[in-house]
Amino acid sequence: MTTTTNPADARKLALAHYAARAVLESVLTRHGLVFQQQIVLRPVALAAGPVDRDRLAADSVAALKVGEDSVQNTIDELVAAGLVATDASEVRITDAGRALYERITEETSPMTARIWGGIPEEDLLATGRVLALVTERANAELAAVAR
Repeated sequence: MTTTTNPADARKLALAHYAARAVLESVLTRHGLVFQQQIVLRPVALAAGPVDRDRLAADSVAALKVGEDSVQNTIDELVAAGLVATDASEVRITDAGRALYERITEETSPMTARIWGGIPEEDLLATGRVLALVTERANAELAAVAR
């Protein structure tokens, strides 16, 4: 296990993100999905019922830091693949979408457990606080640049 006494910084955060994302993408690729599709599919799969398409798009834009058109195209890709169904205002998971989401979750859960397992709770709590603050500050910077 690699540990460090050096403080966290943007590079360490990026390296951790890309390492974990690569693990997820190794599974997604086998199932014909890309990262952005998974990020958009997940809230639909976890919802108790249909989700508002505009809310899904806005949340996905905020999470992925991509344009509205990109997310709308991703929703359309998921519809074309038969993973979600949509009408003018709502998106719902299909049986095929739910089955795929469950397969991906089943495959990634052991990996996630190995990646996060054994980290002391107090370290996870501190990391959660730091990451929330970094996210808040980065979002503020992004908003300032966009003005």
